[in-house]
Amino acid sequence: MASNPVFDRIDKESRKGYAGFGRAPQQPTAAAPSPGAMTPQQLQDLYNQPSAGPVQTRRLTLDDVVMKTIGLFGVMLAFAFVGWNLPVKVQLVGLLGGIAVTLVLGLVIAFKKAVSVPLILVYAVAEGVFVGVISNVYHDAFPLEPGQGPLQGIVPQAVLGTLAVFAGMLIAYKTGVVKVTEKFRRVVTFAVMGYALFALFNFLYAWIGNHPFGLGGTGMLGFAISVFAIGLAALMLAVDFDSIDRAIAAGAPEKYSWLLAHGLIVTLVWLYLEILRLLGRLRSN
Repeated sequence: MASNPVFDRIDKESRKGYAGFGRAPQQPTAAAPSPGAMTPQQLQDLYNQPSAGPVQTRRLTLDDVVMKTIGLFGVMLAFAFVGWNLPVKVQLVGLLGGIAVTLVLGLVIAFKKAVSVPLILVYAVAEGVFVGVISNVYHDAFPLEPGQGPLQGIVPQAVLGTLAVFAGMLIAYKTGVVKVTEKFRRVVTFAVMGYALFALFNFLYAWIGNHPFGLGGTGMLGFAISVFAIGLAALMLAVDFDSIDRAIAAGAPEKYSWLLAHGLIVTLVWLYLEILRLLGRLRSN
């Protein structure tokens, strides 16, 4: 739930240029003439060739990010199914294990110099197990009433809510309703970092004090905390979209599509969990 360090890292690198992209080419001088003079016909043939596209130069494209996101999301869903069906006695292990693994791996992935696809895949597995377990806990705590349809369940409603917020923020960003400026980015980043510290404290408070929803419980304070967290996660999505656009515009290497996809899923899972928590608070009243 912290500020997404994956996108922060990519955004910083995009300003410096990736693998030489965006840097002015060195001009040959009398002291260092260009190697291998070309004939007029070779120059003409080179001029007539089409420009190298992102695929030929292995630069990042939006399709790369979309495909990697779908792939990682599929891995996460598969292991969410595993987490959902864990025996009750093993659920606590899956829950705490998922938290520990995602916390450690998240930091390693974000600050590791090289892009590690295996670590990103392991993160998706651990995150899936965690999401599956916590979703099943909410499903059992707030079961369907007689006569209610499947879409009235707390988990399907949280999924629909997440998709709705994602679609709304994407439209708002693409249409310019939400503009990500440097000031906007800084404010959201610091707000998310502050909320991450609060969330850690709140988790310990809920765990030690046996308070299911932590600080605020099911009262107005708890409701306000959930609404604030959902709004913050939504704004973080806009920052994520902008970071993806910046990376593509800067000509980032294709390998960064794994980091971008990973970072986007982290934000989406955070948003889903906050919506799930809000629905739980509302149904407890």
